[in-house]
Parts: sequence; structure tokens; C-alpha cells
Amino acid sequence: MSDFENLNGNEQDLDGADMEEVLGSVTLTLEDDSEVECLILAVYQAGGKDYIALLPVGEDGEPDDNSDVLIYRYIDNGEEEPEIENIEDDEEYEAAADAFDELLDEQDFEDEEE
Repeated sequence: MSDFENLNGNEQDLDGADMEEVLGSVTLTLEDDSEVECLILAVYQAGGKDYIALLPVGEDGEPDDNSDVLIYRYIDNGEEEPEIENIEDDEEYEAAADAFDELLDEQDFEDEEE
């Protein structure tokens, strides 16, 4: 598991992401030093930048029905642990959130075809 420090969440509704597609998990350390375990739902591109979508989980390791997806900028720095950053710009966040929604829509469409 990776620890990412000094992060606070930008939130996006999950809208039915398929939990079979989870890529692992990370532990976020928030600004108040609390820790949140999150499942990695996707690493994807939007507008030439990479982003990561995370879903917080409860102590039992299962997503809470009230959980929102957290979206961060993802930076693969070539080291063992990549970095993630808050998205400060509203337009950039909207573009990243829209791209994640499109990713979910594509997944739903592929699931319907099977």
C-alpha cells in the first residue's frame, strides 16, 4: 500500500462503477492527519494529463454506499510510488470528472454488449 500525504478530496458521485475493475488500494493521509483507505478505480487521461479515481472504503474494506469517488491528478514520476495532487482549478476538475463519467459510460456499454 502507498501513503500519499497532505491531500484533501475533490468528490465525484460513483454512478455505478464496477468494483470488479478495482486496481488495488492506497491509504491517503489527509490535511488533518486522518487516514482514508481507498480503492483505485481507474488511472486515465483527460486533456493531456493523467488522473486517478479513488473510492474510500470502510474499516471492513467494503465501499460505503454513501462514498463518493475522489479524483486527483496522477503523476508517474518513474519512482516506485507515483504522486497524486489536488486539482485546484475548477475547469480542470470538471474535465477530469467528465472523463471519468465517460469511462464509466463506456464500461456500462461494454457490459451491456456481453
